[in-house]
Amino acid sequence: MKKEAERTAVARNKKAYHDYFVIETFEAGLELFGTEVKSVRAGRVNLKDSWCSIKNGEIFANGMHVSPYEQGNIFNRDPMRPKRLLMHKREINRLFGLTKQQGYAIIPLSVYFVRGRAKLEIGLCKGKKLYDKREDAAKKAAARDIERSLSSH
Repeated sequence: MKKEAERTAVARNKKAYHDYFVIETFEAGLELFGTEVKSVRAGRVNLKDSWCSIKNGEIFANGMHVSPYEQGNIFNRDPMRPKRLLMHKREINRLFGLTKQQGYAIIPLSVYFVRGRAKLEIGLCKGKKLYDKREDAAKKAAARDIERSLSSH
């Protein structure tokens, strides 16, 4: 309960839930530079079309766009640079094994702050087929219709 109150959400990747089945979620620390932290606090981060890769025992978030900070001048970094994630070696090795063997992908789901530290929620995901997406859309439409009919009565 207390942990949820301390969590300050900044950005969510809604497209990930549309394109993938989220099997399991993990929390990873984000290694950012000073002006990037200020941009993330302002909510100027985009997770759409981002993914994670594992190289040499380290995990990186690729395609995550952190807009340059307006007052950052020479200290601003490349907005699309790969950002290193901070996780336990055991978790990284487990994710690496699952992505190589079973065809899963590691997708960033949301960025938030916990006690002043930037965190990234990543998900172990499996891609949806077109018929899965249609099925989800039909379920949402049916739930919306039921809710609408209940509220009108």
